[in-house]
Amino acid sequence: MRLLIVRHGIAVAHGTPKVPEDERPLTSRGIERFRAAARGLARICRRPDVLLTSPLVRARQTADIAAKAWGKIEPVEERALAGGTFDQMAAAVDKYGDQRLVALFGHEPDVSGLVARLVGSSSSERFTFKKGGAALVDVPGKMAGGGALVWYLPPRILRAAGGGKA
Repeated sequence: MRLLIVRHGIAVAHGTPKVPEDERPLTSRGIERFRAAARGLARICRRPDVLLTSPLVRARQTADIAAKAWGKIEPVEERALAGGTFDQMAAAVDKYGDQRLVALFGHEPDVSGLVARLVGSSSSERFTFKKGGAALVDVPGKMAGGGALVWYLPPRILRAAGGGKA
C-alpha cells in the first residue's frame, strides 16, 4: 500500500485562553491555505481508498477539507493518530493493508516520527512537517517492516500545485 501522511493546517495557537488543547480549530488563514494545498494534493495524488484522521478538531477539519477536494470519501476518526505510539498507529493502518492508498491526517511530532520510522531514519527532525505538509510512503507489507519515501512536500508546493499562491 501507499501511505499518504498529512499534518493538519494552521490552527489557533497553543495556550490561547479559553481554547482547550484538544479543541484548537484551524484559523481562517489555515482553512484558506489548506484548501489550496488540498487542491494540489488532489491533483498530484489520486483519491485515497481510506482517509484516517486524528479526532482532534484541527486534524479533523484538515481531513474534511481534503476529502472535499478529492470528493466521494469520508474521513474515519482514529484515536491512535492523536499522540499514539508507532505500534498503535501501525495497528490502525495495517487494518487497511489491502487498500492501494491510505491517507492519514495527524499532528507533529507524530507524523515526522512516523515517516522517519518507516524509512529507517533515527532522526525524525529530518522529516519535520510544516502545517499542511505531506509525504507519500510506499509500504510493501506491514508498517513495522518499513517503507520507501516516494515524496515529501511542504505546503507551499502543494498550494502551487493547486493553482494558488505558494
